[in-house]
Amino acid sequence: MRISLSDFDGPRLLHPVRHEDHRGFFSETWAADRFREDGIEQSWVQDNHSASIAAGTLRGLHFQLPPHAQAKLVRVPKGAVYDVIVDLREGSPTFGAWSGVELSDSNWNQLFVPEGFAHGFCTLQPDTHVMYKVSAPYAPQAESGLRWDDPSLAIEWPKIGGRYVVTERDRAWPSLAQVQLPFTRERSTTRVPASTSGVAL
Repeated sequence: MRISLSDFDGPRLLHPVRHEDHRGFFSETWAADRFREDGIEQSWVQDNHSASIAAGTLRGLHFQLPPHAQAKLVRVPKGAVYDVIVDLREGSPTFGAWSGVELSDSNWNQLFVPEGFAHGFCTLQPDTHVMYKVSAPYAPQAESGLRWDDPSLAIEWPKIGGRYVVTERDRAWPSLAQVQLPFTRERSTTRVPASTSGVAL
C-alpha cells in the first residue's frame, strides 16, 4: 500500500534553503536548535556517504534492530535518487505502507527517517552520491532488511534501463511477512510531533 509521505506519523521531507550568489551557494543542512524548535530532537553519531556508478543502482531496504535502531537524515549532494521508506511499527495505522520521494542535487530536499522504518533508494542518474546521518553506529549483529521487490509491499520503483543493480545480500532479505519486527509506535525513541510538514531551514 502506497501512501503520501504526509500521512506518516514521524518522517519528514525537509527543505533546506540554499543562499546562492556568483561564487556558488551556502546551505545549513543540519541545525540542532532549528530542528528542536520544530519538534525533532535527534542526536547523530555517524555520517555515511555512498556513491553509485550506474543509474538503476538499488540499495535496501535496510534497518537495524533495537537496541541499535537508527534514525536517518538523508540528502543527495550529487545526482538523484528515488528514496523509499516502509513503516515497520506494529500498531501503527500505516504499518506495512510505503512512500517514495525524489531527493536530488537540484531540489536539495532531505528526508528524515525515524526509527522503525526500513529505508532504501534507487539512483536515477549515473555517479550519484547519497549522504546520511545516523543516530546509532553500524552494528552487524543488528543488521536487517526487507526484500526490495516484496510483492506484498508492491513498491513502484522507477524503471531505469533494463535491470536494477542489486547486491546478492539485498536480494536475500526476507519479505515483510517473514521478518520478526520488534518495533511499535510506543517504543519509538525518536521524538517528533504528529505533523509531517516540511521544515524550511
